[in-house]
Amino acid sequence: MPSLDVGTLGAFIREQREKAHISVRELAKTAGVSNPYLSQIERGLRRPSAEILQQIAKGLRISAEALYIRAGILEDRRSDTEVAKAIVADEHLSERQKEVLLEIYESFRKENDSSDGEQPSSTSAKTRKRAAAKAAAEAAPTTAVD
Repeated sequence: MPSLDVGTLGAFIREQREKAHISVRELAKTAGVSNPYLSQIERGLRRPSAEILQQIAKGLRISAEALYIRAGILEDRRSDTEVAKAIVADEHLSERQKEVLLEIYESFRKENDSSDGEQPSSTSAKTRKRAAAKAAAEAAPTTAVD
């Protein structure tokens, strides 16, 4: 199991919170922890439990798996493939975009694995394309027009 770098985990949580425009107070309330405790997590001074990470992920609207991997609780099974490595390495994508792309890619792989080597039907291919387009649109950064 990978070792936990609480500083990196805390910085990741802070980055995701700031990108979502959520205050420490709001996220702390959603996660059911105190403001000082969340601040200590973000500064790398405290190691949150898996349960707290799940609540933080819920408040940030990201997958708990992403935080578990950052915390060293889970191994990143997706980085075994070249495609996943390329997605993770792409500096032009946000963490949220990377996460969505990895989830889409993984869903395609699971579907193809379950079809016993047969080509997916055109209907399921259309459904996957729509789902991929929707997920990509959700992950796309939004810009406010003043």
